[in-house]
Amino acid sequence: MARYTGPKTKISRKFGQAIYGDDKNFEKRKYPPGQHGPNRRRGKKSEYAIQLAEKQKAKYTYGILERQFANLFNKAQRSKGITGEVLLQLCESRLDNVVYRLGIAKTRNAARQLVSHKHILVNGELVNIPSYILKEGDVISVREKSKSLQIINDSLQERTNYDWLVWNDEKKSGEYKAIPERIQIPEVIKEQLIVELYSK
Repeated sequence: MARYTGPKTKISRKFGQAIYGDDKNFEKRKYPPGQHGPNRRRGKKSEYAIQLAEKQKAKYTYGILERQFANLFNKAQRSKGITGEVLLQLCESRLDNVVYRLGIAKTRNAARQLVSHKHILVNGELVNIPSYILKEGDVISVREKSKSLQIINDSLQERTNYDWLVWNDEKKSGEYKAIPERIQIPEVIKEQLIVELYSK
């Protein structure tokens, strides 16, 4: 399965944000990676470099590779609404992301693994495709056999509530109530720069 498996702290340092969640190593060294560390003189970035960096940040944040991301952008472009916002909404609607947002997994990578290892049901049916796009009203639940998994129970202790998701702790299931508005998406991504990059 194609996914990024390289060093995560290095990527976080490159963008100056802990995009993979809490990272002790990033907190120690918040400057960009490289031989000369924080002392390296960095010239002014071109407009293209800034736009490209924003696209790369979005890709790494959601764990999506280039072709998939380009396909999502094309889908967003054909949809009604503001292209950049629709793109982020599509990223948020992915099954692996919603499993992470519901608190079933601590990271998107862990969520992706739970989905591909057949621990997650959508509307009572087994779905093992992390990129599966959810629709409003879909119910995401933990498979009966997997409800006792320690990794899931530990993660649920620290879950965050989102307005567009409803969680039932007793049933270990959640509902994708509505497509999130841009203001409800906490990721620090300037989606307009991504639109400008793809529009060239």
